[in-house]
Amino acid sequence: MLRHCSFRRQKRKREEKPPCLRDAKQRKKGDVVASTSVKKEDLKKTKKIEEAVITLKPRGIPPVPNVQARAIFMLDKASLRKGLIRKRWKILNSEEDADFLLKQKKNLNDYRPDIVHEAVRAIFDSPLNRAGMVGAVYVKIDNGVWFEIKTHVRIPRTCKRFCGVMLKLLEKSCIRDKDTGEILIRVIEEPVIPSNSRIVGLSYSSEKLVDIEDYVCAASDDLNLVFVVGTMVNGKINRENTDDFVSISNYPLGSRCCMGQICEALEQKWKIY
Repeated sequence: MLRHCSFRRQKRKREEKPPCLRDAKQRKKGDVVASTSVKKEDLKKTKKIEEAVITLKPRGIPPVPNVQARAIFMLDKASLRKGLIRKRWKILNSEEDADFLLKQKKNLNDYRPDIVHEAVRAIFDSPLNRAGMVGAVYVKIDNGVWFEIKTHVRIPRTCKRFCGVMLKLLEKSCIRDKDTGEILIRVIEEPVIPSNSRIVGLSYSSEKLVDIEDYVCAASDDLNLVFVVGTMVNGKINRENTDDFVSISNYPLGSRCCMGQICEALEQKWKIY
């Protein structure tokens, strides 16, 4: 009986409380849920936007069904040499491994993987590649090994990560997509060049100086232009199999700058903005 009376008193106290105080807890809970639901909606919208950005084609790129030609890049004498440091294999870099290389009496200029990394990024990040106008990218290491990079691959942003991928490539001969198993980068015997192609070697040492924009504009749209560019500090590319050997500047250019000028000239030619 006493329990029953105390229960009634508690009930009366709850009823006597103002509605604002009585529903305060419920409103607080509701507010938290509402704010959480808003955040979830925002996250969903953000995800949709991110997915759209990934799948969306760059604006201002007109369709080019009549242009059958593609640009092909061959990067020569890339410095990607393996070395064992502290019981661990890695791609040697003159910045990180200078002490080790100097003890071995090596030339630091022969260990510059950053040059080929920047050159590859210049190609893959260009509107030319995003428009699908790059046919193939081949890289030749200074030891004679060739490998191909598929044009839809996302190149690592840092040289350190790029060197990690290159080390894996040299060990396994190919890099596959984890989800689909598609081969993204692979070691090959030699590049496959289409028959209707003109192989153009670029070097500062060439006596034939050309304006790169005029040069590519003069080429037929049915002709694939294959550009051979060196990715070393010193030396020249092999010009034996080239159809033309030109220089595009009165000054020595880095590989990244050279790639940028070529891509920009082709973008102007095919109206890719």
